[in-house]
Amino acid sequence: MDPQLIKRIVEAALLASSQPLTVAQLNGLFPLDEPAPDDSIAMALEALQAECDGRGVDLVEVASGWRYQVKADVHPWVARLWTERQVKYTRATLETLALIAYRQPITRGEIEQVRGVATNSNIIKALEEREWIRVVGHRDMPGKPELLGTTKGFLDYFGLKRLDELPPLSELKDFGELEPQLRFESEAKAGDDDAMPVGDIDANADDTGPVDSTAPRTETPPQDAARQQDALAVEGDSTGVEEE
Repeated sequence: MDPQLIKRIVEAALLASSQPLTVAQLNGLFPLDEPAPDDSIAMALEALQAECDGRGVDLVEVASGWRYQVKADVHPWVARLWTERQVKYTRATLETLALIAYRQPITRGEIEQVRGVATNSNIIKALEEREWIRVVGHRDMPGKPELLGTTKGFLDYFGLKRLDELPPLSELKDFGELEPQLRFESEAKAGDDDAMPVGDIDANADDTGPVDSTAPRTETPPQDAARQQDALAVEGDSTGVEEE
C-alpha cells in the first residue's frame, strides 16, 4: 500500500476522532485482506509529527494514544471557540489532586495527614466524577481504607503519556504558594512514609509538587495541552468545585 495514502488515512482518522487513537486502533482501520505494512503506522505518525513544525497544531502521544492539539502560541485565539462555562477548583481540591498524583496510591487519611486538615468528601467525589482519580485498591490495615490513584483520563487531560512526565514543583510557577503546605519532605507526618510508590514514578517523585490545572475539557475539537496554563483559578475554601 502507498505510504502516502497510509499517512493521509492516519491523519484523517486522528482529525475525525474525538478521542486519542492508539497504533492498534489505527491499524484496525485497514482490512485484514489488505493490512498496513509493518511499522507503516509508526512511520506515518513520525512524518505527521514532523509536518507540524510551523503549523498551529502538534501531534502528540498521551496515555490513551495519539491526538492533534492546539499549540500554545495560538491558543488565546482558538480558545474563543469554546463557550463552555469555566470551572474553578478550590485550593483544597488542587492540593488533594496533587497529593494523589505524586504519592499514589494514597488513602484519604494519608492525604489528611499531609494537609493537616480533614478532606471534604465532595472533593474526592468531584475528582472521581471528573474521571481524574479512581479507587485502585485497599490498604492492608484495619478498616481497609481505599487507595486512590489517577486515571488515563487525568494523563490525557494534562497532556501526559506517563506519570513520570509530571512536572517538578519548580516548573509550576502558579502554585509556588502551595509548597509550604504540601510537605513532601521528611517533615511530613509519619503516616505518609507508608504510602506505596507507583512503579513508573522515579525515586525523586517526593521532591515534586502539585500538577497544574487546565481549562475545561472538550471532546471536539481535540483537547489542547496549552489550555492547562490559564483556565482554572484557585479559591480559598475547601468545598470542591465552583462554577461562574
